[in-house]
Amino acid sequence: MFISKKILYLAGSVVLLVTGIFIGTLLTRNQVNLQATGQTVHESENLIPLNIGTVGTSTQSGTLVKVTRVVDGDTIEIEGGERVRYIGIDTPETVDPRKPVQCFGVEASKKNKELVEGKMVRLEKDITDRDKYNRLLRYIWLGDTLINQELVEQGFAKSYSYPPDIKYQDKFVAAEKKAREDKIGLWTACTSETAPATVVTPASQTSATDPSCTIKGNISTSGEKIYHMQGCGSYLKTTIGESRGEKWFCTEAEAQASGWRKALNCH
Repeated sequence: MFISKKILYLAGSVVLLVTGIFIGTLLTRNQVNLQATGQTVHESENLIPLNIGTVGTSTQSGTLVKVTRVVDGDTIEIEGGERVRYIGIDTPETVDPRKPVQCFGVEASKKNKELVEGKMVRLEKDITDRDKYNRLLRYIWLGDTLINQELVEQGFAKSYSYPPDIKYQDKFVAAEKKAREDKIGLWTACTSETAPATVVTPASQTSATDPSCTIKGNISTSGEKIYHMQGCGSYLKTTIGESRGEKWFCTEAEAQASGWRKALNCH
């Protein structure tokens, strides 16, 4: 009876040892396979990390976001409050306080609203992430339709190139040429809109305007840098000559950081 118990004990120990060796071998092989495929395993979680975009829902084909508001023909606002400027096109102004409403601007805004407002769109980045006004720069896709191109094709926008973001510019130029030849949209409604597609160099891109940037950075005859805000007594009569180094600012902090002081007649 004593011998039988001893034999059983030894047999059980052997089984446990073999089982442990088998499990250890499987774990080692699994780790080697993961390393061979370039996958990193968290020791505590055994999860392969995922890279999720910072805006909207990340998918294999891009970033999906909801358009909450159309600002104008080439600018939208998405869920979360970010503003997005369409790459490669330009539509007539409607909301810039420094300019009158331009021909076909209202129509372009309405068309953009009709196309994307309240819908889920995919944002595609080119080279530049944001412009100087902190707006996202993106191509806008609704399903398989590139909205930037659609607006040009239907005569609501012109091709407007900002190097280095020119991935689809050949398509935009071709779309504008056809719309102009067919005399559709702004090409028939606005008789002065006969200029060919515009290409802007990176240097001139920095002088682009934004409706929310209304602070005038003026340089006096003595060389003093003074900024004027809406409501200041001298605001309306102050003109800005960017060729002289004068500029527009979006915030007082931006103006002050650039070396401008507030006009004395501003309160």
